[in-house]
Amino acid sequence: MRRLGGVLAAAVLCGTAAACTNTPPPPLVPKSEAPVITTTGPKVTEVVVGVDDVAGGYNPHSYAAQSPITTALSSLLLPSVFRPGPDGAPQLDRNLMVSAKVTKAEPFTVTYSIRKDASWSDSAPIAAEDFYYLWQRMRVEPGVVDPAGYRLINNISAREGGKVVEVSFGKPFPGWRSLFANLLPAHLLKDAPGTWSNVLSTNFPATAGPFQVRSLDEPRGEVVLERSDRYWEVPTTLDRVVIRRATHSAMAESLSKGDNQAALLRADAADVNLLKAVSGVTTKSVPRNEVVQVLLRPASEQLRDVKARKAIVASLDRDALIASGTQSGPSAQYRADSYVVPPSRTGYQPTITGNTLDPAAAEQLLTEAGYAKNGTEWQKDGKPLKLRIAAPEKAEPYVSLANRVKAQLQERGISSEVVTPNAEDLFSKQLVEKDVDIAVVPRVDAGDSAAGLASTYGCAGDAPDGATLSPQNPAGFCDRAIQADVDAALNGKVLLSEALARIEPQLRDQAVAVPLFQVVDLLGVLPTVSGVDTGAPLAGVLSEAPEWRRLDK
Repeated sequence: MRRLGGVLAAAVLCGTAAACTNTPPPPLVPKSEAPVITTTGPKVTEVVVGVDDVAGGYNPHSYAAQSPITTALSSLLLPSVFRPGPDGAPQLDRNLMVSAKVTKAEPFTVTYSIRKDASWSDSAPIAAEDFYYLWQRMRVEPGVVDPAGYRLINNISAREGGKVVEVSFGKPFPGWRSLFANLLPAHLLKDAPGTWSNVLSTNFPATAGPFQVRSLDEPRGEVVLERSDRYWEVPTTLDRVVIRRATHSAMAESLSKGDNQAALLRADAADVNLLKAVSGVTTKSVPRNEVVQVLLRPASEQLRDVKARKAIVASLDRDALIASGTQSGPSAQYRADSYVVPPSRTGYQPTITGNTLDPAAAEQLLTEAGYAKNGTEWQKDGKPLKLRIAAPEKAEPYVSLANRVKAQLQERGISSEVVTPNAEDLFSKQLVEKDVDIAVVPRVDAGDSAAGLASTYGCAGDAPDGATLSPQNPAGFCDRAIQADVDAALNGKVLLSEALARIEPQLRDQAVAVPLFQVVDLLGVLPTVSGVDTGAPLAGVLSEAPEWRRLDK
């Protein structure tokens, strides 16, 4: 009775309290029947790709930033007028462009019509100022990839609110389709503090593609890209692409557990076997757009004499360098026996035969160059021959190969030291000045081999308006005897193959470069995804990410 009385009293109090409000009291719900509150939303469909590194910067136009992650991010986040097709030939990107065509022969003029709905992620239109900004920077900045085509441009004008761009050239340029790839957001960069080296150094200030950056955490080694709501074309199939740094053994483990769906790594023979051992994984070779080379710089005081350069080449065991750099991985099948065209490109013709090592010739050439053997070292005017070999900091296989070059030269009595400055300092300063004798660096293919020839081996010249001296090539090389052929190939007066037949033997005689091999990555893919493949030639694996699908979701 006491318990019943307590219940009735509580009921009276509750009723009285309820009478003081406009709403009835909540119903009493047994604990076992209480609703479950959840915070999980729709399941995210994503593909996780393991990579060697995600380190910046991310400017695809800078030698210092060349890497698979730069290629991957620029292909998804930056707009390009043309993109490589399945055969490597440039195809107009109609997601960005209405048209692009030659509209006048004299002066040579190309007119670009940009889609009116194409815009950056901050809603600014993609327009003529983006073309203008890239042109201005590419023709005057040191350490940029293939600037020769941009240096031919005389003027850029615009109409229809900047959506129609007219580019006039001083000379014909058949390779014009290679220009204006990976446009940059000029409205954010043109007045930004700092220099060209800061452009895309840590992130993307604005993007214009099917994906946008959700997070870019370099210390953690992870980049998360998500479907862009501002993209004006068909949205991506996936919600998200995650690019995650890992060791090779961790990549294999993640694939075996299904945590990763793909892996892209610079592999040796052991890594090839490691991925092949993972159940269900398909592996393919993916050539990068870079060829490893040893540059002997005529700009250097000690290597100004061609006999000295020839002696250095004769002191190098090229076959051993290639074997050391490739480690029997996928790159071993892409030996670079040409000074200009990469092995994976259409038009590649081997012109270098045999090994370079010839100790007797090296001694004779050094003697003819004025050096004498004093004990175990070579000297001239009482000073030892000591060379400075540079490679970009922490970049492989370049640093390891620089040390191999040092060891080979030491065997011939030639002293040297290896320095590894950060990539930006190396390409923008040290290779512009004269304090590096030898550089183990990439030669990058930006899409047009004639422009690559002119950018790598052409003489420096004035900018089109005569205001600024165009930066020299990385070797500081200029040979007026071949310049006419270089210009003729660039302007389309002769076929590139005809020009190279005359130029490459002269490059060999000038001993300015020793090409080694094209860097080739290994792609491993699980059957739980479709569309993850090698991509168009030199475009990178992630260039096709908008079409990727998860089959297990």
